[in-house]
Amino acid sequence: MINQHMTRREWALLLGLSVLWGGSFFFVEVALDELAPLTLVWLRVSLAAVALWGYILLTRQPFPRKLATWLAFGTMGLLNNILPFSLIAWSQQDISAGLASILNATTPLFTVVVAGLLLPDEKMTGRKIAGTVVGFSGILLLIGLDVLAGVGDNIAAQMAMLCAAISYAFAGVYGRRFKGMQVKPVTVAAGQLAMSALILLPLMLLVDGDDFLAGHSMAVWLAIGGLAVFSTALAYFVYFRLLESVGASNLLLVTFLIPVSAITLGTVFLAETLRGSSIAGMLLIGVGMSIIDGRLWTGRRGKMHSLD
Repeated sequence: MINQHMTRREWALLLGLSVLWGGSFFFVEVALDELAPLTLVWLRVSLAAVALWGYILLTRQPFPRKLATWLAFGTMGLLNNILPFSLIAWSQQDISAGLASILNATTPLFTVVVAGLLLPDEKMTGRKIAGTVVGFSGILLLIGLDVLAGVGDNIAAQMAMLCAAISYAFAGVYGRRFKGMQVKPVTVAAGQLAMSALILLPLMLLVDGDDFLAGHSMAVWLAIGGLAVFSTALAYFVYFRLLESVGASNLLLVTFLIPVSAITLGTVFLAETLRGSSIAGMLLIGVGMSIIDGRLWTGRRGKMHSLD
């Protein structure tokens, strides 16, 4: 069974994960200037896998030997890496990062439905649905409704982003099984990345050729390094620790926090202006997440129970 209410430490890890993943949109935009989408995804997962397996070897953690475990790693890699990473990288060639963030933030909506249907301890409730809708409304305010002006354009790219969000939802639900298989979170992260790299390699060579061997600028290699080490290896280490303890529905609330982290970092380090609508959006996201968590609303127990 999972923790229905996250602890302060788990909320801190979720916020940290949002910062790690928030940087991925920037890294992807830089790298796509010189790399094809599948090549970028393969470099991302393969370098991240090397980093995590290096950590496992240095710390002398057990190596998984069962075929069933590696098949599960392959399925997780397909749902959590190959499909969403490829779809996101392809779609970001045609839509803005702001619109991509909004579409990516539909992940909790899909997760509430998928987890509610498939997991007995993550049942879909009125409270979860209400909190998710409020949080998504905050995303729209935070990023700005003007981004939606391009919704009618590049429908294929937008559908690809939505399919990526659905894939993340199924990955979160599927990943719950590794706790029962007694596989440590860091090993799950390394295993699914390694299988992703192996599965993706022939497809990448077929579609993109040896583009990854061509000379690329230092900026692109730095972006790939940041994407692999921070936004993938370290992020997945945190991801699977949280998935084990708080479940898919709570974990994938991180997609609400990613734009918050990106805008906050831009305000602090890049002297960007924080708009009033952005502040209102952040507050609305906070309200939505508090509704899902439920503890701040215990004084209105009757209303909460009526939603559930």
